Amino acid sequence: MHGRITIQNSEIDDFIILRSDGSPTYQLAVVVDDHDMGVTQVIRGADHISNTPKQILLYRAFGWEVPRFAHVPLILGPDKRRLSKRHGATSLEEYQQAGYLPEAVFNYLALLGWSPGDDREILTREELIREFSLEGISPKNAIFDEKKLQWMNGQYISRKSAEDLLPLVFPLWEKEGWIAETELQQREAWLKATIDLLKSRTRLLSDFVKYGRYYFRDPEEFEEKGLRKYLKLPNIWELLDELANRLEALSEFRQDQIENTIRSFAEEVGVAAAKLIHPLRLAITGFTVSPGIFELLEHLGQETVIRRLRKFVNQRETLLKNVE
Repeated sequence: MHGRITIQNSEIDDFIILRSDGSPTYQLAVVVDDHDMGVTQVIRGADHISNTPKQILLYRAFGWEVPRFAHVPLILGPDKRRLSKRHGATSLEEYQQAGYLPEAVFNYLALLGWSPGDDREILTREELIREFSLEGISPKNAIFDEKKLQWMNGQYISRKSAEDLLPLVFPLWEKEGWIAETELQQREAWLKATIDLLKSRTRLLSDFVKYGRYYFRDPEEFEEKGLRKYLKLPNIWELLDELANRLEALSEFRQDQIENTIRSFAEEVGVAAAKLIHPLRLAITGFTVSPGIFELLEHLGQETVIRRLRKFVNQRETLLKNVE
């Protein structure tokens, strides 16, 4: 907080309260409006400090009780300039469309220029309301860091149950054409399990689309860095083809059996299990990172895993040509 600010009358220039057409300026209008509404506490940005002495004089001239004034720090962009459209999204609706949760935005905005007095960053709405005080406000301007907001949003997503996230995520998947409303009830358990696999790695609701495609569709593209990095083993294509045979032979497609099969096969052919796991993940998802591979394979199902793996092997020439 700025503490008590004292301004000498001699420091205040004459200021206009009525325009030539008789309409009031901001200084007069805001004083009358606040008085008529019974406002007793006025909290404005630090850029209004110079206006406050003029408004106090108007309150006194009218014989009205002067409210308490407080000035909070401004919110600046990463370039230390006043936050504006050039810094990205500017409305709450835009943040909502980008995949931010209301409670995460509320939490983040509350901490811009204010602190609960300890290291806590994730606070519920009730905690923020209960613990907020003007004394905790910093006199320094706050920096709006969208990366920090994304991190906080990810924290809120990871703490939500699949039950709570499903109504938020399902419309996004439905919009992509991956699933229809008529399938929701029948596949609800599978959809919730999909959300549980994805949520710890997402920061925005839109990430459920970005990283969720391979749960519904075979990958059509594969990360180039993965193709370059994980397909250098001389006989990797033959190994992946045989791995497909081993996985297809499993009578129960459970993650423990899947893991045992992959690790046993790697030991049998004399390679580190990671040499098989990384290209396998790339073949199944199109990405170099994913939730736990064994859990993921069980979730996708035996038929899907075998089909994708063989399809990947059959695209060998095309894939290698693309990364030459």
